[in-house]
Amino acid sequence: MKITKIAEKSAFHTRITSSNVKIKEMFFGYLGAPFLAMISNAVFAAYLNRYYVDVLGWTKFGLFSALLPMVSVIFVIAGNFVVGSLIDRTRTAAGKARPYLLLSIPLLAAAILLLFLTPVKGSGLAQILWIAVSYNLYYAVAYPCYYTAHNSMVSLSTRNSSQRGILATLSNASTVGAAGVGGSILVPILLQSYMFVTDENGLNVEASYLHWRVLAVFLAILTAVGVLLEYYYTRERITEESQNLNLQEKKIPTREHIRACVHDRYWWMMILFVLVFQMGQAFKNGSMSFFVRWMFDGVIHSSNPEQMSGTLMSTLGLVGGIPTVIGMFLAWPLANKLGKKKSILLGLIFALAGGMVAFLNVNSFVIVCIGVILKGIGIIPAQYVLLALLSDVLDHLEAKNGFRSDGFTMSIYSAVFVGLAGICNGVLNGMLASSGYNNIGIAADPASGKFIQDISSWTGRVVYRQSLGTEHVLAFLYLAVDMITFAVSIFLILGLNVEKNLKEDQEMILEHQKQAVLAEGGVWEDPSVREKREQEEADRKAEQDRIAELQAYCRKKNLDFEEENRKYLEKEARKKNSLIGKLLG
Repeated sequence: MKITKIAEKSAFHTRITSSNVKIKEMFFGYLGAPFLAMISNAVFAAYLNRYYVDVLGWTKFGLFSALLPMVSVIFVIAGNFVVGSLIDRTRTAAGKARPYLLLSIPLLAAAILLLFLTPVKGSGLAQILWIAVSYNLYYAVAYPCYYTAHNSMVSLSTRNSSQRGILATLSNASTVGAAGVGGSILVPILLQSYMFVTDENGLNVEASYLHWRVLAVFLAILTAVGVLLEYYYTRERITEESQNLNLQEKKIPTREHIRACVHDRYWWMMILFVLVFQMGQAFKNGSMSFFVRWMFDGVIHSSNPEQMSGTLMSTLGLVGGIPTVIGMFLAWPLANKLGKKKSILLGLIFALAGGMVAFLNVNSFVIVCIGVILKGIGIIPAQYVLLALLSDVLDHLEAKNGFRSDGFTMSIYSAVFVGLAGICNGVLNGMLASSGYNNIGIAADPASGKFIQDISSWTGRVVYRQSLGTEHVLAFLYLAVDMITFAVSIFLILGLNVEKNLKEDQEMILEHQKQAVLAEGGVWEDPSVREKREQEEADRKAEQDRIAELQAYCRKKNLDFEEENRKYLEKEARKKNSLIGKLLG
């Protein structure tokens, strides 16, 4: 495959050379870069369906609006499965997952642009075909290529449990942060009125369509930059283990990976937990913009309801996100003290109890905010510790079977996240359509709240709201569904005791490696000694390359090499002695 050859080139070598995880890798590879890469997907999770419904008006196509996201799940799962299988079969100097980060860059950029180039003046069939193709190009091809590889990075980064736990926390923080910025905090308050333009006649569809196209260009560029940075500032140390041991590569058929996973009860518990928990989050995120737009009287009576709903949505996202931000610093210490499973379990119990507050008055912004805050506090461990717990399950599978199944597992994990968005949006669209949802609302008397039967003869002020049935649907989807999934998730995680086997699993993995080396006539070397030797060799080569580059530069500029080298060494010494230098390693 060409992408694997490209990844082998020196220009695409990782910028991470340390055998230990340090601040530079944490900040760029697992927090900052993925944050930038996933903002576009967060915007789509919150607004793409509303763009289809309100701007393109795709509910006019009948069942298509409900069936496309659900039928596309088949292709989404297939796309994730193919990428996962490729990852399990790929071996390059860049690793087995990172090359697919590189491949995803042009795919994501093209797919993002095509999502918002739907011909609005063409035939209905042309619109249907464009929407179907562009939707699946993004969700079934481009995003699985990125997201499956991205999700594999924590489990492939290191075997050090503490370092891996921190990386899992940061990786999840990037996802949560992108969702906050892109879906519920900054974008709504800054751009909602830009993306959904209103005038005296209600929603201006033509202006909104043009604004979305401009935003798509910005999101395509931002995504490409984020993925490229993630590629450069990550490293697959676990993949490198077998390469550095000079073991003969063994091709493990995909069916063996499937067999290894589906015959392990911990794997099933983990995948089902992710499925159920994420289902609640997908329904909540997908319905949030609809809920805020139509459930609060302050929005309905506003002179600019889109701007007001954007402001309230940002406020709701902000107050719900504050516990999440604080949780980034508390999640791993809490998991270290209580254990990963126990911290998630207790958190979900708290979220289930705290979320009940919102039902005291679903039309009160303050009451709903309180309920959202309490739920946000409760799901902190589940949001941040989940990948670390899944990595423990993958180590358990490696100890049990003698080979890793990261690609297949992460393809299922990613398919759950991406596929559920489609299913939930399809269900959301179907429930909205059956409840009588109207994209501009139904005219009502602002004083009595009663709907106006004949708007042509009405002379007073008018507000637009949804039917009572639609309001019930929105309250159920935004406030109730995730509560139900919390209860089911608590039951699913009760028996997930993989952490008790961590020490034995690590010893078994080392034994597998030792036996493989000895069987091929090699000499076994303690991993700590090998890592030190490899790090010294990497440092020696890096210094050798630096000197060669400086010598070439000095010859070209007619400079004194000894003088320039002395300046460089003094500068590096000052940098290392600074606080930032010590942190970045």
